[in-house]
Amino acid sequence: METKKQNKGGRPALDDPAKHRHVLYLNERDNARFLAQWEQSGVESKSRFIAARIFGEPFRVVKVDKKAVDYCTRLTEFYAQYRGVAVNYNQIVKALHSNFSEKKALAFLYKLEKATQELKEINAQVIALTNECKEQWLPK
Repeated sequence: METKKQNKGGRPALDDPAKHRHVLYLNERDNARFLAQWEQSGVESKSRFIAARIFGEPFRVVKVDKKAVDYCTRLTEFYAQYRGVAVNYNQIVKALHSNFSEKKALAFLYKLEKATQELKEINAQVIALTNECKEQWLPK
């Protein structure tokens, strides 16, 4: 007969558990330097960060430019609004032709055309600024 292993519960045991603990004391200046380097590394655990430094693993620095992230977020929002205008454009033209006389519809279409040209110029400026931002700030 086979004997069944009884489940003890809890997490499964690791093959090579980390059992050894070392204590390190730092003064205020060194602690500030340590915390700055740890934050730049992007590693979540301080102990893994220390072990990586001791054993010579490469030091990875992750920097997030808040302004570039904000710019990309706002650009995405603007593009969504721009697409919304494009979707509504056809509906406006149909509504003008069905609800107004030919003369009034043409007058409104003329105003719509002017607003569309302004929107096109703004879009060209946004594209130019985005390309400038990409050239200047994004890594190559």
